[in-house]
Order: sequence, then C-alpha cells, then structure tokens
Amino acid sequence: MAALILFGGGGDLAMRMLLPSLYFLDHDGLLPDGLKIIAAARTEETTEAYLEKVREAVQPRAEVDDAWSEDSWRRLAGRLDYMAVDATDAQSLKPLRARAGEGAVTAFLAVSPSLYGRIVTAMKAAGLAGPDDRIVLEKPVGRDLESFREIDDAVAHAFDERQVFRIDHYLGKETVQNLIALRFGNAIFEPLWNNLTIDHVQITVGETVGVGDRWPYYDEYGALRDMVQNHMLQLLCLVAMEPPSDLDPDSVRNEKVKVLRSLRPVMAEDAERVTVRGQYTSGEVDGRPARSYEAERGQPSDTETFVALRADIDNWRWAGVPFFMRTGKRLAEKRTEIVIQFKPVPHSIFGHG
Repeated sequence: MAALILFGGGGDLAMRMLLPSLYFLDHDGLLPDGLKIIAAARTEETTEAYLEKVREAVQPRAEVDDAWSEDSWRRLAGRLDYMAVDATDAQSLKPLRARAGEGAVTAFLAVSPSLYGRIVTAMKAAGLAGPDDRIVLEKPVGRDLESFREIDDAVAHAFDERQVFRIDHYLGKETVQNLIALRFGNAIFEPLWNNLTIDHVQITVGETVGVGDRWPYYDEYGALRDMVQNHMLQLLCLVAMEPPSDLDPDSVRNEKVKVLRSLRPVMAEDAERVTVRGQYTSGEVDGRPARSYEAERGQPSDTETFVALRADIDNWRWAGVPFFMRTGKRLAEKRTEIVIQFKPVPHSIFGHG
C-alpha cells in the first residue's frame, strides 16, 4: 500500500493548492485505491482538528466548481492522517515511516526551501529514502547557486535522480500546457515566430492579493526568486524554445535549456537600466483598506513584491526581440498573460490613428 507524505501539511501551499487538488483527484476517481495521505507538520493537534482545517480550505474551492459532495469528502478524509513531527530530526520521522506502512512512499516537501537539505538527510536516516520511494521538491530550490548546490548534494546523497521530481506547479495550468500545441500544432504560427515579424513579447503575472501570512517565507525570497526564476522563465522558455523532436520530457527539457543558455546575463552595471523593483504600500483593494507589505511583516523590509525586467535571448531566432517580464502582488487586477506584439506593416493603408 503506497503512501503520500505532505511535509508542511498545515502550510499555505498544502492548504491552498495541494489538498484541494487531492480532493478533486479523489472526487474524479483518480487516486489509487488504498493510498494513504499523511500530513506532517510541527503543530501539535489531533487528526480530527486537522481535518476540520482541511475541510475549511477545500470546501469553498470545490463549491465554486460545483464539485463538493459529502461522499467525496468522507473518502478523502478516510485517507488523511496527521502527525506532528520535526521533519529535520530522524528520530522524529521514524514513527512516520511506521505509519506509512511497508509500501512505497512519495514525500512532497511543501516547506521552506531552506529546510530541504536537512529534511532529506533526516529522511534517509529514518528509512524514508528506499529504492522505491520518491521525493517532490517545489520551487524555488534554494535562493542562489550556492544554496541550490547544497540542497542538490543532499538530495543526491539520499535519492537516485530517477526518484527526484523538481516541479513547478505553474506548468500544470491548462493554458500553459496548451502553449506547445498552439506553437507546434499550427502551421500558420511557426513561420512567423521569430525576429523578422515579432517586435517584442510581454509576460505578465499580476496578483491582487498581498503576501499575508506567507511573509516569513516571502521576505527571504521576494518576487524575483518566488516568481521570475521559475514560473516566468518557464513561460519564456515555452514561447522561445525550438520545436522538440517529440514530447518526451527530456526532449522538451533540452530545448528549454538551450533558451536559458542563450539568455543574456544581466550585469550589475545594467541592473538599473533593465530592471525595476518595488514594494506595495497601504491603499484600498475592492474598496477596503489594505495594509502595506511592511505593516504585514511588522518591521521595515527592502524585499520586492513587484519586479519588471527586460530579457534578451541571443540566438538566431530571437536576437533583437526584447522579452518584458513583470509580476507583483497588490496590483490593480489579477492577470496572467503572454502578449506577442508583431511588427507594424511597412505602410498602413488605414491611416495613422
């Protein structure tokens, strides 16, 4: 019998994204029979109290999609268990190994990336890194190259590469997945998809919400690390990459890597010219007062909640075409869009208005 362990099971990512998704999967009959789901976090509470919190998070989301049913909820709740653990301590994790049973374990680390290395090391010592076990790492994996390498070394010491899944949940969005079909399944677009006809590309991910209770994580990473170096670069790669030979993950990944290698580095002396950083202040949202980021944090901070930048891809297809990326919280409207701006015709017969 397999088990899914959610480290950080009481956190924002688990409550806002993972547990609602698991409900929808169970509602649609897509979870394996007998799958155990064990939420693990530091907070001391009973499984019953935890399930009440999960229901409060899941039910409104399901009702919006007309997908809530008591039968589906009881089925999910029957799978769910809760354990209070220190995920960085092997002794604390050993009861978790016993609770998971003898089957394969998939561990999802919905915690701060700064804990990844210590958790993975503790998992190995507690017997949670067997040959059939798997681990899922949510973005961002570290906050710079040095911390990424430290995490990657710890993961490689505990798991084989085939057992490791580094994910970006943005790639699961239907519209994002359709980008490949739009580009490579339509003969009308590909001949125009280059610097001869495209003037520039805009990629925008705007949110109306603030950071709220996420500031302990967010203040360490900011908008650039939280959004640009993962979600937005993935979107850029899907827009800019060459056609893969097939849809095998390695084929798609190889084409993305070629784009990343062609990105022009932003040097320190260029930062003020091609980047903008900002932070939201107090104001109104939907006619109601909204606190500033510093008020939410409770102290001064220079962490950016908005960032805009120009990216240039130095290759044959995209030379001279700027990619403008921007993302932020507490913006005027929630919007995720990719705008392909084509060059004007040599002479407009419709006037200049």
